[in-house]
Amino acid sequence: MMAKQPLPKFKYHPNPLETRSIIESEKACVVCIKPRGYIYTGPTYGEDSYENEICPWCIADGSAHEELEVTFHDEAGIPGSDFEDAPEVDESIIEEITQRTPGFNAWQQEQWFTCCDDAAAFLGRMSAEKLESLGSKAKQVAQKSYWDELNPDDFDSLIEELDPESSPSLYMFQCLHCKKFGTYWDAD
Repeated sequence: MMAKQPLPKFKYHPNPLETRSIIESEKACVVCIKPRGYIYTGPTYGEDSYENEICPWCIADGSAHEELEVTFHDEAGIPGSDFEDAPEVDESIIEEITQRTPGFNAWQQEQWFTCCDDAAAFLGRMSAEKLESLGSKAKQVAQKSYWDELNPDDFDSLIEELDPESSPSLYMFQCLHCKKFGTYWDAD
């Protein structure tokens, strides 16, 4: 296997290997024509589909967007409709997310949490263990975003069943400034 260079940094999607939006692969990128050791697995929006064909470097530098005329997140989902009172953000932030940030797969329309006049960092689909590792505040936000009237025992049972590969799914974000969590639920 080839030696891999460090992945580019993505401000709004800091752990794309952990979220599985990027995976190890020896496949050559359709843009730079190089097998760089990693490939993007998330959605592309454009005239053609490029499933598992784009390297992270061509996303980060914008060349995939420019050459293939694709985006990686629907700008209508920034902020997402499930995020009441989320602020609108500057067009430059929307462009960075849609054109130079790995997206993520969801069951329905993907959404992006915004806070403090910026987009938040996507932390991924939650498992029970991952949610627990984020602390009680994250769990409280998840419960409030699910259903305010759900009793705690029912909610704890639901959380124990969370699996990033199945439905329902809990998508978690965290503000880059105030550290507030934003979540939404999705199901197939």
